[in-house]
This record gives sequence, structure tokens and C-alpha cells, in this order.
Amino acid sequence: MVNIVGPRDEFLRILERVLDADVHVRGNEITLAGTPEGVTQGAEVLTEMVTVVRTGQGLTGDAVERIVTMNAEAGELHPAEVLTQNILSTRGKTIRPKTLNQKRYVDAIDAHTVVFGIGPAGTGKTYLAMAKAVQALQAKEVNRIILTRPAIEAGERLGFLPGTLNDKIDPYLRPLYDALHDMVDAESVPKLLTAGTIEVAPLAYMRGRTLNDAFIILDEAQNTSMEQMKMFLTRLGFNSKVVVTGDVTQVDLPGGVKSGLREVQSILDGVDDIAFCQLTNHDVVRHRLVGRIVAAYDRYDATQPEASRVRRKRP
Repeated sequence: MVNIVGPRDEFLRILERVLDADVHVRGNEITLAGTPEGVTQGAEVLTEMVTVVRTGQGLTGDAVERIVTMNAEAGELHPAEVLTQNILSTRGKTIRPKTLNQKRYVDAIDAHTVVFGIGPAGTGKTYLAMAKAVQALQAKEVNRIILTRPAIEAGERLGFLPGTLNDKIDPYLRPLYDALHDMVDAESVPKLLTAGTIEVAPLAYMRGRTLNDAFIILDEAQNTSMEQMKMFLTRLGFNSKVVVTGDVTQVDLPGGVKSGLREVQSILDGVDDIAFCQLTNHDVVRHRLVGRIVAAYDRYDATQPEASRVRRKRP
């Protein structure tokens, strides 16, 4: 019961706030009162919480709120199935999808050769793709992981950064290194990079290559031109998998240059073995306030004339 009501009744207060039913706890029993629909919803949410706890996985306040949200939209898919699906266990923690759309995204990566994950900051697009890449490498489904992103933000400022070309480019690839260190032992990362088992490189380095037996991730794809997107997608070799991630609301390309990510869905729509997964502010898994910030900006943008919208940089 303590695991269900939470420390200092934290989860109980969340349920009382979000459910359309009164929740009463007495001893080892929970009683729901209210409309038939509200009581049914409450019973389903509590059942999912019990299922998650029985797997040995602890609950958090965020997880309880996600269970309520997913229960309203999941259909035949139970929230407990989403929250208990293990992708990768490493360094004492397990990486799992945390929302319904994240599970759909992970399942699409399993089922398709090329997957596009499109959504705002904090929705786990890159992080989950990295987890699937490390999982595929550990299972010997691929021989190497290739992580790439455009260095478009560098522009003319690149020359003012100190050091060699690699030193100048490194800050733009740092988010990929950070995610990698979360999933692979720190002492193993340099060895894997030196051996070429894991490669982190700017998108420009992909030109002219054919990538076989590899799990390839293109991050920040909204900053690719249409020509760069075509170049990247045609690098696909045998027994390889490609995941492309980006946020079409945060394009840093110069004016007049079309984003390859914005255009690619209309170009490749209906092509077999390619999947497009849309994530929203409801899938933000950083601090719960981040989701509210993204939603607030979306509401603000919706009220502005197209010509007056200001391009936003990624926080």
C-alpha cells in the first residue's frame, strides 16, 4: 500500500487531483466514489499502478501522471506494458519508454529499416535511438554505431574556436557523447571510438560512404538541407538501420534554405519500410516543467502570424 499511495501520500494526492473520483484509503483498502466513468477510470489506473509495482519497478510522481494520461488514450495497450518494457540495462539503471508515443517510436525502430523521430526538445528522440543502437551492438545485430549531426550552428564562428578541426567540431557533437557515456562504461568509450566500433562525426563526413552493418543516427536533422538529407539517406548499406531525429520548430538554417526534415515526409510518404513517428509536448520526459514550457510556446506560436514568428534556438 505504501508503494501505491507514495511517500507522504504523494501519489494519493496526484490521484485525487487528476481523477474524476474521490479516493479513500483505509488500512489496506482503497475505495473510489463518484460517477461510473470516473470510478472505472480510477480502478483502471490503480490496477496499472499495482502491475508496475509487482514487477519490482518503483513508481514516481511523474510515472503516476503518465499512467493516468496513457490510460485515457492507450486503447488496447496497457500503460504498464509501456513503463515495464526494457530497452537497455546498463550502469545500474534500465532505460525504458515512458510514454505511449515513445513505445510506438521504439517499436517502429524494431520493425523498420528507416525511422524518423520528430518532436520537441526533451521527448527522448535521440536518447532512445542511442539505447536501441547500443542494444543492437551488444546483440551483435550490427558491427558499429555511427552518430552524426550537422554542424550548421558553427557557421562563420567555427574558425574562431580554438584548436584543430576536431576540437572545433567537438562542441556540436557533445550531446551525442553525453548520451553515449550514459549507456556505455566510461573506460570502454575511448576504446570503442579508437577501434571505429562507435563513430561520432559531422554530417559532412558521411558524403561518399556506404554504411553496411551499422546502426546510424542522424541527430538535429531539422538543420539539414534537402540535398544533405538525400545524401545521408542514400548512404544506407546492407544490414543497416537508420534513425533520423529532429524538431521542425527549431530550424537554424539560413533564410531561404528549406529544411530537409520538413520536406522529407511528403517525399517519402508511403515508401515501404520507412516509418514516421511524431512526439509531442506530452512526451517530454525531462523535468515536468519542460513539457509545460513547450506547450506554452506552442500556444503562443499558434496566435502569431506566420511572418512574425521568431526562430527559436534549442535551450
